[in-house]
Amino acid sequence: MNGWKVIYYISARGKNPVKEFLDLHPKAKLKALRILSHIEEFGLSVAIPHIKKLSGTPLWEIRILGEVSVRILYAVLTDKQIVLLHAFIKKTNKTPRRDIELSLSRLKEYE
Repeated sequence: MNGWKVIYYISARGKNPVKEFLDLHPKAKLKALRILSHIEEFGLSVAIPHIKKLSGTPLWEIRILGEVSVRILYAVLTDKQIVLLHAFIKKTNKTPRRDIELSLSRLKEYE
């Protein structure tokens, strides 16, 4: 057991944007929770088909396919932890810059 820990970003106002987004998309939520559970139990290597590094940033994305394509942006922290920063429906091939910038600002706030 690798002992990875998944942390949700919580805003200064107490909002949990990733959880709130997933609550609105129940099918994507089930898939996301399964992937996150596997990451916690077995580590990031088990999620390789579902994760991708965003080049030029410290961010990674979890790709959830289904009726809609959902992405969860996260960062890897020390001590085998990942922090989930932002979730959105992906409509284009490229991850929108505003979603990347929002995730980076949340990461900075988290640190």
